[in-house]
Amino acid sequence: MEKDVGRHIVGMIVEDKPGVMQKISGMFTRRGFNIDTIAVGKSESPGLSRITLSMVADEDTLEQLIKQLYKTINVVRVFKMPEKGSVVRELCLVKVHLRDEKSRSEAMKYSDVFKGKIVDISPSSATIQLVGTPEKIDAFLEILRPFGMKEVARTGIIAISRDPKK
Repeated sequence: MEKDVGRHIVGMIVEDKPGVMQKISGMFTRRGFNIDTIAVGKSESPGLSRITLSMVADEDTLEQLIKQLYKTINVVRVFKMPEKGSVVRELCLVKVHLRDEKSRSEAMKYSDVFKGKIVDISPSSATIQLVGTPEKIDAFLEILRPFGMKEVARTGIIAISRDPKK
């Protein structure tokens, strides 16, 4: 019987200390699993950071990884983030070639359609900022591909759970 493999988002609260990221990524490496995206930042509590990572795995593997994460020193809490019950976003900066006035106006038009923002422009390129779901960003990048992309920088997924409706 094949296992149902899919993308999962895992959130963690960890102590804000040097080497914590290395311990967590090392645990994934030792077990032969790939982290698709990882984002880290300070949390609402002093001395603690929030890590959000996404990965492709089946449910059994995910449960095993969560158990292993709890064994990692400096990990305070681990939780699965349900995609439907969470707000999921990613930030992307993309620099595209502008060959002429037509490509400039098209880049601006696509940026507007996707609710992006041009954050830097020169005679030969434009840098567009886009915030959205990974799927929205993928679609935007696919539309920009014919322009020729000079650079793409993506933050990786961040997520926060929704409060239950009353």
